[in-house]
Amino acid sequence: MPYINVKTTSSISDEKSETIKTELGKAISLIPGKSEEWLMVGIEPEKKIWFRGDDSADSAMVSVAVFGSVSDRDSSKVTERITDILSSELGISPDRVYVAYSEHDKWGWNGSNF
Repeated sequence: MPYINVKTTSSISDEKSETIKTELGKAISLIPGKSEEWLMVGIEPEKKIWFRGDDSADSAMVSVAVFGSVSDRDSSKVTERITDILSSELGISPDRVYVAYSEHDKWGWNGSNF
């Protein structure tokens, strides 16, 4: 039950959003036991983001929430893949992307909790 939310300064077409969503689905599978089957993705384009006090270049803040835990090794792989996706699809420099992880032991779906 992962959720990935991408906030970015970039403008994103529907076609690019679909591509990013598909690629994030592949990226989440780098975490054992996670797959696109249960992945929820949010994409928030055209946000006002300053990085280091500067808003002159595109930036992104990506939140990855998972039910359970993620090893440092696996989160590093996912971070690398997410950064690659945003760089290739939106032209965002990797040094202007943050990826934050949150691990949850309670997760609700379909009216009840796991």
